Amino acid sequence: MSSMRVDLLVVGAGPAGLAAALEAKRHGLTPLVVDENSLPGGQIYRSVSRSPLADPGVLGPDYLRGRALVDAFTEAGIAYWPQTLAWQISTDKRVSVTRQSAGGGTLQIEAGAIVLASGAQERPFPIPGWTLPGVMGVGAAQTLLKASALVPDTPMVLAGCGPLLYLFAWQLINAGVPVRAILDTAEPDARRQALRHAGGALRAPSYLMKGLKLLRAIRAAGVQHVKHVTSLRVLGATQAEAIEYVVDGKTQRIDTALVLLHQGVIPNTQVTRSIGCEHEWDEAQLCWRPKTDAWGETSVPGIFVAGDGAGIGGALAAEPSGRLAATQAAATLGKLDMAKRDSRALSLRRELASHTSIRPFLDALYRPADGFRAPADDSTIVCRCEEVTAGDVRRMAGLGCVGPNQTKSFSRCGMGPCQGRFCGMTVAELLAQAQGCAVPEVGYYRIRPPIKPVTLGELASAVDAPEFLSERAGFPK
Repeated sequence: MSSMRVDLLVVGAGPAGLAAALEAKRHGLTPLVVDENSLPGGQIYRSVSRSPLADPGVLGPDYLRGRALVDAFTEAGIAYWPQTLAWQISTDKRVSVTRQSAGGGTLQIEAGAIVLASGAQERPFPIPGWTLPGVMGVGAAQTLLKASALVPDTPMVLAGCGPLLYLFAWQLINAGVPVRAILDTAEPDARRQALRHAGGALRAPSYLMKGLKLLRAIRAAGVQHVKHVTSLRVLGATQAEAIEYVVDGKTQRIDTALVLLHQGVIPNTQVTRSIGCEHEWDEAQLCWRPKTDAWGETSVPGIFVAGDGAGIGGALAAEPSGRLAATQAAATLGKLDMAKRDSRALSLRRELASHTSIRPFLDALYRPADGFRAPADDSTIVCRCEEVTAGDVRRMAGLGCVGPNQTKSFSRCGMGPCQGRFCGMTVAELLAQAQGCAVPEVGYYRIRPPIKPVTLGELASAVDAPEFLSERAGFPK
């Protein structure tokens, strides 16, 4: 396999990755950014530099502000490889990539340091009927809107909890798309729990005002807003036909051919787990995250995690997070002395704190309910790839499976194309429930490369490093 060397490799071109690359260049490093997408911006700023929407403003000012970051990155002439999958990363900072935009093939990159900016993923939301056609995640629907200007022409129902649920409803309303109802599954006492963190929230008034603005617009549009939903079920023989929900002990139904589900986001830890980085359980956000220091450096020296991949903080917090990681990488690689490093870090830490002070409030307000993290209905599919149900997992727990890896051996649960991304959290929750223990005691899947599927042709190809390089990419031939 051909190889090349770079000072800093950034994996992911969302706000954290772009900010890290810009900071690295500022300190004299030569960064390379690899990204699975075809344009920089990540999920939050997807297609912001080339929006297919007639009026990108319908997505809101937070989306539009990403244009300045993407433009700064583009103008900096930093090497950027789109449509490039980093599918194996070793502890000695060797990275195997496949680059679709260069005609396929594999290449190994040796990096002085690595910043992982792989972002977040939607938390699994398994309910009866969630695998029917016509049911999808809010994140997927938002991607279709941002990347392809695709919007449904039929009234839809949004169900779940989390800020994105309301943001996307607001974006749909702005785009003229009918929203039939929002079914909120947050716990009844969530607001009371959130008020315990009001002090931090008041230090970030812009976030509170934004939330109130979304709720007012949704109310003004006449969207039915049902709170304290305790049960959900999508009905239909071959596709979604209706959603059934329970509130105040009463079962009700809304006819709809399109249901969008969401119950928050969690860090994407597949890459850090495959490397062998240490992870810790975040009880406030109910998820695993890599254990990092104040600079974002993991337990593996020279490998950093920035942005939501290190813990959910949002797009605005991701930028200073990425810059802090790149600043420490520059110091480690001898491009920045410690005094200048610490001086630069002061303003970055203040900026980061201004955006994270509201997180405890939001985490409590939108905490996913226990009943939706571990489905009670045994027939509910939890592993879509291998069609393993909640009942199957409970039965395996009864047979003595104490963790997800034993469950995988018994059922292939987690062996499908997603490699456990969409079932790992649910399986752990079900096992913990069945054993009467905490999720951290159950653990998580062992993740092995390739991180995502690659073809035999890609693995077998021999590509000379110069063919991957170009003047436009920022490296000489």
